[in-house]
Amino acid sequence: MELMQRDLNILMLVGRFTFMTGKVIKEFYFSSDRTKERRLKILVDSGYLKREKILYGYPYFYTLTHKGRILIGLNKKASNVRIERIKHDLIVLDVLIQILEKYQLTINDIMTEKELHRKDGFSRRKHHPDFIFTYKNQTYAVEIELTVKAKDVLNKNIQLNYMAYDYQLWFVEKNNKKLIKNLDECGRKYDSISIHYLGD
Repeated sequence: MELMQRDLNILMLVGRFTFMTGKVIKEFYFSSDRTKERRLKILVDSGYLKREKILYGYPYFYTLTHKGRILIGLNKKASNVRIERIKHDLIVLDVLIQILEKYQLTINDIMTEKELHRKDGFSRRKHHPDFIFTYKNQTYAVEIELTVKAKDVLNKNIQLNYMAYDYQLWFVEKNNKKLIKNLDECGRKYDSISIHYLGD
């Protein structure tokens, strides 16, 4: 097949995350579902993308094949889709779209957790937010948190974000009272943190 720039953009988008959904790909690159499905099928049939159903009730996920990774310069082995992180990673994509719309940004204005880890190279794995962006010369860290972490771990992550970014936006589920309480208590020492409820 003859690859178009849009095809390369799609492959690069998928490579920035553990997986990508057709809904999000359409948001950035297509005006209709039919056109999106046809083009993605071509990329799958040509061996650049893999399309799989991992869990019942969730959409199909697109990931890069070895051929797709090599084409866009990602020589690392494929990232495995972790069942326990699927809900979190889908919410990251939903929040991403809302953030881009609110701040009038493009997908190229953000850097994902996966990309931040790549920048670290082979150094000891560090904490990074789910994604970051810059708005009016201020840096923002975006964190989606669904589980209650140990308070010292949570506090350390907030502190690391505080040292690296101007603001940090934490997105949590409204009914997770313990997490909200811990976030509120840990965040009192910092004026850069704000808590947002998923679904609002």
